[in-house]
Amino acid sequence: MPEPVAVIREVDHGTAKLMPDVDRPRAWLLTVDGAPQSYVDLDEPAHLEFEYARRLAHVLDVAADPEAPLDVVHLGGGALTLPRYVAATRPGSRQHVVDADRGLLQLVAECLPLTEPSGIEVHGADARQWLDAAPGNSADILVADVFGGSRVPAHLTTVAYARAADRVLRPGGHYAANLADGAPFTFLRSQLATFAEVFEEVALIAEPSVLRGRRFGNAVLIAGHAPIDVTALARRTASDVFPARVEHGDALRRLIGGARPVHDGDAVASPEPPDGAFSIG
Repeated sequence: MPEPVAVIREVDHGTAKLMPDVDRPRAWLLTVDGAPQSYVDLDEPAHLEFEYARRLAHVLDVAADPEAPLDVVHLGGGALTLPRYVAATRPGSRQHVVDADRGLLQLVAECLPLTEPSGIEVHGADARQWLDAAPGNSADILVADVFGGSRVPAHLTTVAYARAADRVLRPGGHYAANLADGAPFTFLRSQLATFAEVFEEVALIAEPSVLRGRRFGNAVLIAGHAPIDVTALARRTASDVFPARVEHGDALRRLIGGARPVHDGDAVASPEPPDGAFSIG
């Protein structure tokens, strides 16, 4: 059987590259313009390589009883890492994946096809436009992992966007977003303030070194009206191969400080990562 080879293609928002993992026979790393986007093992879809993906998975894991199916909306598709994870760990789940880069979606469909029936429906669309048109009270979990290059687009950072997410979530549902920032956390603090404006419960998962301002990195924001199982999340994140901390309550309010919610008229994209923060050769 021939060795897998890298696939390089121009997609809507840059140059995508699928690179085989020499250590795992059917595993692939997806990059766009050199920035890592997704890692997928077609033989073991529950294997998650990236730390932020593992933290989003922790949120999905505690969202319901083990193996209970969920209705999940994923804003941002990449190589469909988390949808594949949910399909493997919660059979019978219904999932919608929304990504504006139709060329990337086509590449993934050709090279990393889903196993049918997957319960996963893929939509080539702008995340906020799709969310605004989605049925209300239709999702148990909404996962946002949308980056234009290496930045979260401005129109996915506002109170109006948070309200759109709230409308689509069922009572008891939760929103979880992958964000990236570094000290002094101007963007991250504004996002926490924005979602606290709409949702009663907000929490954050991040590596201690990121929270201490030692490096630029990912953080997972969680929001909902129902209580967040902070104890279960803290247990999972602390014991992960990439240990992290859960901030909630008073500690989170101190982090937010005087940050104000973001509105459509003053929204900006998340900060550009420093050179070398995420890129690979």
